[in-house]
Amino acid sequence: MAITEIDAPTLKAWLSDGGEIALLDVREAGQFGEGHPFFAVPLPYSRLELGLADLVPNPNVRLVLTDGGDGTAARAAQRAEEAGYRNPHILEGGADGWRRAGYTLYAGVNVPSKTFGELIEHRRQTPCVTAAELQAMRESGENMVIVDGRPFAEYHRMNIPDGICCPNGELALRIRDIAPDPSTKIVVNCAGRTRSIIGAQTLIDFGVPNPVFALENGTQGWFLAGLQVERGASRRHLVSPPRNMRGLAANARSLADQHGVGWVAPEEAHGWLADRSRTTYLFDVRTSEEFAASGVPGFVHAPGGQLIQATDQWVGVRGARLVLLDDEQVRAPVVATWLRQLGHEAWMLNGDVAAAAMLSWQRPAAAPPAALPTITPGKAAAAMAAGSARIIDLRPGMTYRKGHIAGSTWSIRPRAAALAEADKTLVLVSDEPGVAALAARDLAEAGAKDVRQLAGGFGAWHAERLPVAETPHVPSDADCIDFLFFTARRHDGDAAAARQYLTWEQGLITQLDAQERGVFFPMDQDA
Repeated sequence: MAITEIDAPTLKAWLSDGGEIALLDVREAGQFGEGHPFFAVPLPYSRLELGLADLVPNPNVRLVLTDGGDGTAARAAQRAEEAGYRNPHILEGGADGWRRAGYTLYAGVNVPSKTFGELIEHRRQTPCVTAAELQAMRESGENMVIVDGRPFAEYHRMNIPDGICCPNGELALRIRDIAPDPSTKIVVNCAGRTRSIIGAQTLIDFGVPNPVFALENGTQGWFLAGLQVERGASRRHLVSPPRNMRGLAANARSLADQHGVGWVAPEEAHGWLADRSRTTYLFDVRTSEEFAASGVPGFVHAPGGQLIQATDQWVGVRGARLVLLDDEQVRAPVVATWLRQLGHEAWMLNGDVAAAAMLSWQRPAAAPPAALPTITPGKAAAAMAAGSARIIDLRPGMTYRKGHIAGSTWSIRPRAAALAEADKTLVLVSDEPGVAALAARDLAEAGAKDVRQLAGGFGAWHAERLPVAETPHVPSDADCIDFLFFTARRHDGDAAAARQYLTWEQGLITQLDAQERGVFFPMDQDA
């Protein structure tokens, strides 16, 4: 099947024609973060086949792949076609072609979700307090609580002193346990801006009687105000069932209905999976602990707050159906309300986990790449010393800098084929067998005859006290295409990086064109 190349105006029109479309940017993370089309979803070529089925579960969907104009998209389209995708296309000229057509390339990651958060603040005038105002409230002993709307790992790394971790997806369910007194002020924070805004507005929309505020600029604003963050905190919301669950569920349903969220019976949603003309995603928005204990096979775990904040991590198809599940019909309806405002066709499964578990939701999964033969560190070292082997390190570039096998070469799948040698054993170092297997396939097609994976990876090599090296500047910044340097140091005490990040986030909505802005708040457009 010939793979069609389309120009930027054609793609721009497709993004608004009402049909399903998956626009995947197959460049590596650093390249994607430097500038990409607004609706592009990142899936690096280095792990394309590992993530394609989850991001784009329907092989019949229109699939458009874009790159930096270097041919990577063409290779990715070939791989997608080999995996059974029937409608792949390539964006002519990649990101540069998009820019030359007069369209904006957006820096950063999770751009639609972050832009949405900024739009919510402008649209709803979400109340906020500055870091200085919050510190004054703390010092005066005001009746207040600080709620951190991020996942626990982010909170544990650093947080506002006295803050309690309650991810945004849990807020509607848990806030009464955190602040039972309706006169208690609630301040919601995140690392930057948008999760603070969404968390605070969630509580306001849910009808919480307390005064609710977002912390302006989050932990970065706190740091820039000269205040100290707390590290290693472990305060978390309660996990016991809240009181008045029936009232909370009724409130959540009313809110979801106001925003056009659909309610679907398990049997009907199950039937959607057989409809190859549409794409259906199944998400369990509960906590990781709940999902581990009673997750329904076929449903993907997507914590509610993060599904709002980083939708493109889970959803690769615009125009798809998103079906959400929880066990009490509070969290999922609230999350679906936000997804609906984000422009997605969000549905709430009208039943609990037990009801969902009565059906089989499994869909065909992509076969994992074939495992590579392995070689022990000792044999690899001997072969390298004899000149009969070359070691290629596929781990992240910044990881390689900190420590790697002496004499090894750093590479990444899009560039690995250039290292193919027919007369040597190529030994791949990777933390993920699948990543090594994909690179090995490209190497074999480029002429390599003997490709193996280092048994136990770099850790095994180091444990045997074989030679290692550190190269703080190799690979160079330019070569580290898998790392986004853009404001990377904003959480490491770099004030300039923090200011740059906040300026970028606040400037997102000024870059929107009519098509990009028009995807949000579809209920308003339907009215």
